[in-house]
Amino acid sequence: MDEDDLSRLADHAIAWAEGHLGSTAYATRCLAFVEDAYERANGLELFGGDTAHESAVLYEAATRTGPPPRGAFVFYDSVGELLGTRRNWGHVGIALGDGRVIHAWDRVRIDPAEHLEDLTPPPGWDLLRRAGWAPAERFLRGSRPRRWTTDAPAAARHDQATRFGSGT
Repeated sequence: MDEDDLSRLADHAIAWAEGHLGSTAYATRCLAFVEDAYERANGLELFGGDTAHESAVLYEAATRTGPPPRGAFVFYDSVGELLGTRRNWGHVGIALGDGRVIHAWDRVRIDPAEHLEDLTPPPGWDLLRRAGWAPAERFLRGSRPRRWTTDAPAAARHDQATRFGSGT
């Protein structure tokens, strides 16, 4: 994939993500949101970790600490309890290339990347801590074409309920 292809894929993903600004369908589903942005907007299927933290490790995000380019996944450590397990679940958004990140928190929103560490976490969770970023060429590695036929937010809710139960 050349730079023009990567730029086009990022532009499509960001446009899709911006089309969901304000939506609460992805609350607590940050990884599903960023993956859906790339997948649904570009007819692809990505293969990352089950959590944002697992994806950050898989994509070696900690090795990249400078400003992320447009379209990169920006990762944060996010430690809290889910289903009786306290661990680093992670948080992720998409870099807009101007120091801001679009991400799913309480709703889909855009924030300056450095301000995510100031967001009020859910009860029992620690503040976010920047964990690095992954360029599109890294997380697109191994992706394959896919035709998506289901409603993305509904599918994200279903996947979340299947994986973690309906109480999250």
